[in-house]
Amino acid sequence: MQQWIEFDLEWVKVINPNSRVLSGELVAVEAHTAYLWSINFSRVVEVVNTPTKFGFMYTTTALHIEEGQERFLIEFDPGNEAVFYVIEAVSRPRHVLARIGYPISRTMQHRFQRDSIVRMKHAVLES
Repeated sequence: MQQWIEFDLEWVKVINPNSRVLSGELVAVEAHTAYLWSINFSRVVEVVNTPTKFGFMYTTTALHIEEGQERFLIEFDPGNEAVFYVIEAVSRPRHVLARIGYPISRTMQHRFQRDSIVRMKHAVLES
């Protein structure tokens, strides 16, 4: 997650991949959705780093099409050696295009969640 692998998708990527998972860090995400390219900026506001959990939460900036926050967390359960990857998001449209295309926006958010989970599974299998 510190290399933004969860964003390494065919249609989404972090365009400043040298940014670190640190509180206060600005993250720029490029997305190709509904025949449009967009770049959205969010700021990391919380980082979790324990022996069994790693993750972060970021909030959108004024330079984001949506308004809200998103949380990414990997958790290891030593009892059964299971690994969990969780994405939680709360958002609402900020930009007029996001309001007009609300159903498409929600569909893209669900697609991101699904694709990100698949990407993380592949990353674990590759390592």
